[in-house]
Amino acid sequence: MPNSVTMAPHHFHAAVWIDHHEARVFHFNTSQLDQATIHPDHPARHLHHKAGAIGAGNSAEDHKYLASVAAALTDAGAILIVGPSSAKTELIKHLHRHDPKTAERVVGIETSDHPSDGQIVAHARVYFRAADR
Repeated sequence: MPNSVTMAPHHFHAAVWIDHHEARVFHFNTSQLDQATIHPDHPARHLHHKAGAIGAGNSAEDHKYLASVAAALTDAGAILIVGPSSAKTELIKHLHRHDPKTAERVVGIETSDHPSDGQIVAHARVYFRAADR
């Protein structure tokens, strides 16, 4: 079961690093940081294409997982989504379909490998400093 997440509503900025195995959500302002990690019920397994097999070799979107991540972002004023895979685009599609008010607050989507939590927050702080100008 995905972790339930309650974030402090006093942080304006949020960054989420997401792949099909976890989402790390950071809410922050200039002096404070709150973090949560959300896991899907059934993490996607890497699927290989097999010659002559039917299907694209991709796993289906986990709507419950995406809804949990979306719920962790509802209080954010500006959101940056980063990650290495298609999960970031699945999240933005989910937001547009099921939570358009939160989708409107997404200011950026970027490809990122597997940075540390500190690297994610440092990048997001620089990103938002530039975006806030």
